[in-house]
Amino acid sequence: MKRLDRKLLRELWSLKGQAFAIALVMGSGVATLVMMLSTVTSLRDAQQDYYDSHRFAHVFTHLKRAPDAFAARIGAMPGVAQVQTRIVVDVTLDLPDVIVPASGRLISLDADPREGLNLLQLRRGRFPEPFARGEALVSEAFADANRLEPGDRVRAIINGRMQALLIVGIAISPEYIYQMRPGEFIPDDKRFGVFWLDRLELASAYGLQGAFNDVALTLTHASAEPDVIERLDALTARYGGQGAYGRTKQLSNRLVTDELSQLQGMASIPSAIFLGVTAFLLNVVISRLVQTQREQIAILKAFGYTKTQVGAHYFKFVLVLGVVGIAMGIAAGDWLGRDLAALYGRYFRFPVMEFRLDRVSVLLAVGITAGAATLGAFGAVHRATKLPPAESMRPEEPARYRPLIIERLGLKRLVGRIPRMILRQLERKPIASGFSILGIALAMAIVVLGSFSRDLVDFVIDLQFFGAQRHDASLTLVEPAASGALHEIRRMPGVMAAEPFRTVPIRMKFGHLSRQLALLGLPPDAELMRLVDTAWREAPLPPAGLVVSRTLAELLQARLGDVVTVEVTEGQRPVFE
Repeated sequence: MKRLDRKLLRELWSLKGQAFAIALVMGSGVATLVMMLSTVTSLRDAQQDYYDSHRFAHVFTHLKRAPDAFAARIGAMPGVAQVQTRIVVDVTLDLPDVIVPASGRLISLDADPREGLNLLQLRRGRFPEPFARGEALVSEAFADANRLEPGDRVRAIINGRMQALLIVGIAISPEYIYQMRPGEFIPDDKRFGVFWLDRLELASAYGLQGAFNDVALTLTHASAEPDVIERLDALTARYGGQGAYGRTKQLSNRLVTDELSQLQGMASIPSAIFLGVTAFLLNVVISRLVQTQREQIAILKAFGYTKTQVGAHYFKFVLVLGVVGIAMGIAAGDWLGRDLAALYGRYFRFPVMEFRLDRVSVLLAVGITAGAATLGAFGAVHRATKLPPAESMRPEEPARYRPLIIERLGLKRLVGRIPRMILRQLERKPIASGFSILGIALAMAIVVLGSFSRDLVDFVIDLQFFGAQRHDASLTLVEPAASGALHEIRRMPGVMAAEPFRTVPIRMKFGHLSRQLALLGLPPDAELMRLVDTAWREAPLPPAGLVVSRTLAELLQARLGDVVTVEVTEGQRPVFE
């Protein structure tokens, strides 16, 4: 073993506590980056494999009623590869252990459920038999939340009649990887479930024999989705089309994709903090090591060691810590990533969810960590290589004295002797002092970041349910009702107050930009559902015009006073300015 290598081992042993702390902080940064990025990659691969293998549709639309023959016209549109028509209705469920009524979505099954689009993955049980009455598949999330198994029965109000559904199987669908009822703030698997029934039975229950009210279709590779959606809307308008939308706006896909994007973005913040602290600690340790070994550096150079050899010696110190920290980080990232992927597997229903350590993520973590470590140690190592032997044999020259800024301003009497000593030391080494302050700030940021998410969720819940939506319960009707229904609700036992609201699906346009939204109508003196900002200030409703969120205004590039076009996508489909 070379002499410098033996010297390196002695230094590592003498600084084992500091060296382990630096490697641990470095490993934490690597573990965070590897864990999150590898989890994102694994989830995205599982999502894409699921979509491809189970033929997840590209475009969706809901209708009032259209004849089966109309499907051929949809399939003949340019850019359409495959069409699947369905019957989709929402119903109320009667569950014995759930006090608040649950809701379900009934989706028709064709004679061969293994053909078509949005194929189901059977988890347990079997598919319903053709022409069998009352047999249904149920979504796995709902079944697990309510402890349902094949052979159990669930009662549902189907077109005004109570009917018992026999669960013959439990399945998952690419449409409901993340199952949440539209309009809900958070998923509630216990009170919302998806059921698949024989098409003939569902059609006879709702008078839709020879008709459908929902369409899913795939596109050819050369087609443009916006053009297909525009043609589909024009084609389905006469049948009560509610506006087509692409896969990016499909609720489950949007929630899963947004969650993965947020997870990928969050990976950079804690990793940057950990690696910033690592660079600071390395700079401090190597600087002190060089300062205390000035005479040793002089002797090494006097005995013929070059600047490159001396610099490489101190860089080896950083290299050893880097190798140990990166190794610990990769191992910890792999271990924690498997737990994180398993946690997401409880909410995202994929047929197969396998975590794999992403090589690109590992290489990225190694490169960023090596860069941070090199940046932190470069200044100290550079000073060691530049020290001439004769100068290194002498003690370091004391700092040159000069009055403080407060002393030059005549404010000396306002500061005591000990505080002046502290301020003088900080002013003499502004760069080192600045890095010390930055290191402490980053360490505090790690502590703050750990509780930030919980505080953010608490704030959102308080603002949403105590500032804006202050009601205890909401009732959504299948069809709009007259004011008499509101009077009946107000007379119900236990009801203290009730306010109406109206929600209409629309497409809002401004210039060449457009967004599919829900237009919410509220009474002018609303107290149970209000519009508030993040400071809990109420935004009054104007007698005319629209109130929109700042985000929507930015997306449409609209300002106060601009006139937008509102196209209602249900009923008579009126257009307003």
